[in-house]
Amino acid sequence: MKRDKPTTHRAPQGAPTRRAWLAGAAGASAAAGLGLQPTAAQAARQPTQAHIVIAGSGLAGLAVAHRLQGLLDGAKITIIDAKQVHNYQPGYTLVASGVWPVDKVIDSNASLQPAGVQWLREMVAEFDPAANTVVTAGGQRIRYDYLVVAVGTHQDWAQIEGMDTKAIGQDGLASVYPSSDAAVATWAAMDRFRQKGGQAVMTLPATPLKCAGAPLKMTFMVRDRLAQAGTLGKSQVTFYSALPNVFGVKAVNDNVLERWQALGVQVQYTQKLKAIDIGARRATFVNPEGAATEVPYDFIHVVPPMRAPDAVKNSDLAWKEGPMAAGGWLEVDKDTLQHRRYKNVFGLGDINGTPRGKTAATVKKSAPIVAQHLADVIAGRAPGEKFDGYTSCPLIVREGSAMLIEFDYDGKLTPSLPMIEPLQESYFAWLMKVRLLKPAYMAVLKGRV
Repeated sequence: MKRDKPTTHRAPQGAPTRRAWLAGAAGASAAAGLGLQPTAAQAARQPTQAHIVIAGSGLAGLAVAHRLQGLLDGAKITIIDAKQVHNYQPGYTLVASGVWPVDKVIDSNASLQPAGVQWLREMVAEFDPAANTVVTAGGQRIRYDYLVVAVGTHQDWAQIEGMDTKAIGQDGLASVYPSSDAAVATWAAMDRFRQKGGQAVMTLPATPLKCAGAPLKMTFMVRDRLAQAGTLGKSQVTFYSALPNVFGVKAVNDNVLERWQALGVQVQYTQKLKAIDIGARRATFVNPEGAATEVPYDFIHVVPPMRAPDAVKNSDLAWKEGPMAAGGWLEVDKDTLQHRRYKNVFGLGDINGTPRGKTAATVKKSAPIVAQHLADVIAGRAPGEKFDGYTSCPLIVREGSAMLIEFDYDGKLTPSLPMIEPLQESYFAWLMKVRLLKPAYMAVLKGRV
């Protein structure tokens, strides 16, 4: 597969050197940025014989497992997940846009498991919270005293007629979401497309979405790759959103739209991707009234609707009413992340039915809170600290430049680094995304920050 040589970005005269940027960024991000403040060491581990089951071994599941080991003495901790590979999913957009090789996003799940924690290599097929039991795909019934649900999202490709994730990379079909292999195939499709140019169609569903910035990043990078290849003049990039906006935080939404207008990116609102004819390179969109529009394309980035995995959606742990019920998201209190009806259950990460918070950055701040709240409940104390919904999105706007956007449940911008304005692009923010966030992610996963 053809891959461009890395672009060299030179700082302007008078600007800090590359090494100074790296040193400053590393210190700042570890100390304050993205909710990565080191926590004080526990004076003493809390004794308990409780059995804690953690469903899921992504960033959320592993981070809380490591932290619980630091808080509790004598607890039995069981992680249930069949995944053998741990994927650094925040790096998928870098792979899919030709910035990173794929090996930078792949780790062995076995190498990341905390010592002393039991890893049951099956998927959870059923939750029975009334009986304090989970049932695995192999039929094992595992009882627990406390449960952390960290099973992520289900990508509901079935909602898009004709979609075949195995065809990603062929006939202009792309999606950064399914897997690291799909990210590689997406870059192959993008690379071929930019050589000739043409019509690029970018999509956004109406459901809650993990990494809601990824569709925007891919749009910026498609346009940038066309400009680099000299084919932008005979191309058009159009973003089809199933929503009346492109991002849920108004300040960010307005900023992105202003940038896209200047870059020539067009936007169509309330247009849901209903069907795709991969061989014919035609997509069908419908509006809220059901009127259909068929759109030809040379390149299309498909973002799947998302919901909770069946094991949660079909259980009594899911929301039964309200805006999160349709997706079957986990019914947790948004402030404590404790289940609203089953007090020995907590949620962490993308599965939570909260107003915001389906990013790795959310886990960075919420994992310590969930671990402490679980320890509090074991000790007979009420959960005390409130989670503010912290979310972060390093939003790439072109190769070598990004915006570092941080916000809370209310959509209020909450910048943590004084040298970065959240709605101004910078090489500093790009450097954090490309060089520093993976080490920070691994530190969070291992409970170190």
